[in-house]
Amino acid sequence: MNAPFPLLTVKVTGDYACFTRPEFKVERVSYSVMTPSAARGLLEAIFWKPEMEWRVREIHVLKSVRHFSILRNEVNQRSSGKEGFLITEHRAQRHTLALRDVAYRIKADIVLRPHATDAVEKYRDQFRRRVERGQAFHRPYLGCREFAAHFEPDIPGEAPFDLTEDLGLMLFDLDYQLSGVQPRFFNARLVRGVLTVPPHLYETPEAPTSGPDEPSERPAAPEAKEGVAP
Repeated sequence: MNAPFPLLTVKVTGDYACFTRPEFKVERVSYSVMTPSAARGLLEAIFWKPEMEWRVREIHVLKSVRHFSILRNEVNQRSSGKEGFLITEHRAQRHTLALRDVAYRIKADIVLRPHATDAVEKYRDQFRRRVERGQAFHRPYLGCREFAAHFEPDIPGEAPFDLTEDLGLMLFDLDYQLSGVQPRFFNARLVRGVLTVPPHLYETPEAPTSGPDEPSERPAAPEAKEGVAP
C-alpha cells in the first residue's frame, strides 16, 4: 500500500529550542540539532491519523548554531493521582543551555498501518494542505512547550548550514510496550548540516507508536474533499 513517493518536507523555525541531551541529569544542555523524536512530535502536531505513522528520514540545520543560557524554575517531582503538592516546596532553579534563532528542514515518510483502507496519497495531500494553511491540532514546539515552533512549506534550494559534528548518543524514540516504556538510542552524526536517521531503526523492534495518552491531543482532521496528489 506504500508506493515510493518523494519525501514530504516542511520548514520549521523558532526563536528558541532545547533538545536535551540524556547524559545531563540536572542541567539541561541541548543538542545542536533537533532529535528524530522531536521532529515526529512536531509532524504529528500538524497532521496525524490512527492508520498512519511518521518516519523521519533527514533533519537539515538551516541556520548557524547559537547557544544561550537561561535560569528556569522547575519542580522536583510530579503530582500522582489525586494527591497534589505545593509547588513552592519542591521548586528548584536549573540552568538551561538552549538554542536561539533556529531553522530546520524535516524530511519524512508517511507509512500506512495494516488496518488502513485509503491510499497513502490521501494523507500526503492532507498534510501538504495543512502546512500551506498553517493548520495544526495543537501548537508545535521545539523540545520544550514554551519554545513555540512556526512551520511553513519548504523553500527549494535553501542549502543546509555547513556543519559537521559527532553528536554522540541521541534519543531515537520511545517504544510503548506492555512492560513499560523503553527508550531507544543511536549514534548520531551531523554531516554538512544534515542529520540522517538510519533506516534500520524503523525495522526492529516495531516502529515507535504514540504513547497511551497522546491520541487524546489529536482530534480527527476533517476528510479531504479536494483531489489528491502524490
